[in-house]
Amino acid sequence: MKKFNVPTREEVGSINQEIFDKLNKALGFVPNLYAAIAYSENGLDRYLNYQNAKTTLSNKEKEAVNLIVSQVNNCIYCQSAHTVIGKMNGFSDEQILDIRRGKATDSKLNSLVALAADITKNRGKASEETVNEFFNQGYTNENLVDLILQVSDKTAMNYLHNLTKVSVDFPLAPSLELATS
Repeated sequence: MKKFNVPTREEVGSINQEIFDKLNKALGFVPNLYAAIAYSENGLDRYLNYQNAKTTLSNKEKEAVNLIVSQVNNCIYCQSAHTVIGKMNGFSDEQILDIRRGKATDSKLNSLVALAADITKNRGKASEETVNEFFNQGYTNENLVDLILQVSDKTAMNYLHNLTKVSVDFPLAPSLELATS
């Protein structure tokens, strides 16, 4: 397979160069997976607008979804990035590992994680029991739509990394097999 190199600022178009500059200012670097999207002249702007769109899910809920979807899709890049972002949103190391294992100690968050995992594993077909528990925990139809959109966001990034294998520029997330329970 052809090696997929991470493009530099000079190798992308002017629209993406501006986005690279904004990312550098905000984050201190351009994450390699974002840079890979910049091979598409409009892809990075389109993706960032999608990723940053308003949602009914809290940042913590979004990170829980990102973690479990990335685990199900076996994407080490996104597991690593969202371990860092999960900590920034208040999760402990153990909570992050638990979410990646498909569970959360809070029953409402647990229902979200379970449904996100079920949707991802079964390509949008989730069990009636998992869907019912999600609604029983107080989530709404609007939350369900926003969950599906969050799963699709993360699945796209998981697939991009799993195909391109660009280098991970975040501290590597621990393997669940090696992490203590």
